[in-house]
Amino acid sequence: MPGNLTTTELNAAIDSGEIDTVVVAFADAQGRLTGKRVSGRMWRDVVSHEGAEACNYLLSVDVDLNTVDGYAMSSWETGYGDMVLRPDLATLRRIPWLPGSALVMSDLVWEHGDAVVQAPRTILGHQRERLAERGLVAYSGTELEFIVFDDSYRDAWAKGYRELQASTDYNVDYNLLSTTRLEPLLRDIRNGMEGAGLYCEGVKGECNFGQQEIAFRYAEVLETADQHTIYKNGTKEIADQHSKSLTFMAKYNEREGNSCHIHLSVRATDGTPVMAGDDAHGFSPLMGHWIAGILATLREFTLLYAPTINSYKRFAKGSFAPTGVAWGVDNRTCALRIVGHGSGLRVENRVPGGDVNPYLGISAIIAGGLYGIENELELPDPVTGNAYATGVDTLPTTLRDAADLLDGSTIARAAFGDDVIDHYVHQARIEVEAFDAAVTDWERVRGFERL
Repeated sequence: MPGNLTTTELNAAIDSGEIDTVVVAFADAQGRLTGKRVSGRMWRDVVSHEGAEACNYLLSVDVDLNTVDGYAMSSWETGYGDMVLRPDLATLRRIPWLPGSALVMSDLVWEHGDAVVQAPRTILGHQRERLAERGLVAYSGTELEFIVFDDSYRDAWAKGYRELQASTDYNVDYNLLSTTRLEPLLRDIRNGMEGAGLYCEGVKGECNFGQQEIAFRYAEVLETADQHTIYKNGTKEIADQHSKSLTFMAKYNEREGNSCHIHLSVRATDGTPVMAGDDAHGFSPLMGHWIAGILATLREFTLLYAPTINSYKRFAKGSFAPTGVAWGVDNRTCALRIVGHGSGLRVENRVPGGDVNPYLGISAIIAGGLYGIENELELPDPVTGNAYATGVDTLPTTLRDAADLLDGSTIARAAFGDDVIDHYVHQARIEVEAFDAAVTDWERVRGFERL
């Protein structure tokens, strides 16, 4: 893709002065792009082959980067030492919206070389290895929605994120007139991502005021997760350059939330499709087991799809966000929607919102699918009507419940390991404790005078 760089091309660009800064990045536990900027000369002479160091607390902090007790991998008792960012040179790319800059994604390892198992990229790498043992490779695409505001980020912060001006005034789902006023921003995002090596398919308006979705071509799952993380960060940077702001919150207000539907399919390592076949709905036996496994683990794995307090506000009946554990063929009321046919047959997981950590969400889908294959789970009948009105089991409705389900899941612990599950359950419980202690605007409005 245009925008991707080889080491030789990057070194030449550094020598010519075209590139003077390399962003050495990784995804943190919240799925945020994190890291440091190094000079072009430092990259070429040292970091490209030795890596860079960063404090290991970066995977064990809350959203505000406050240190949090109770994590096994880092603490005051262990001295908050370093971990190493080991660049994945296959991910080198230009960052067109940041002059003179390139970026590389990194794996996290300890100074003795062992992988940091709690790192999102490592977690997805483990699930990819499990697939490879079966001669399979996974491909995915993430449909990430966001809401654009005419307020800058600093103005939005100063307002406490209240009374912001949405960039459109009404439902703009597929609307081409009202969204034209956003085209200067959206065009810069699309072209910027193309220049960074992403394959942009297009953009469309969504239902909430100011809501948009920019879609990108599917890719192998690690590439998709990396690109998702780069795109999410870069979109905010570009919006900031336009003196606008945007949010990927799962539920910004009481209207439609920001979803992040994840489409995923598997193929044989030689590229042969393996999901299509002669069974009902054009499925292969593997496809039936795969869907059944994702469905069977959906409740226990919900925390990996919906990682914040706010995630669970999105699960509302009649909102196009799922509430029930159901699958259907091209049925948007179900948590799992089956789309495509033949080599394009795939599962769309509609549970994640815009706040999903893509590495964890994709890993959960793979782990669930493998559980179905390994145990040859039988696929229940699809839901053909309104899944909101059926009596199927429901997704957990709070982060607290989702954390308890993941904590007690023997399936999750077998698929991911105790270190990973304990880490992310603890992260969720810290978030719940912080929320429980907060006094909200809702409480003040109800209680200040009238109670």
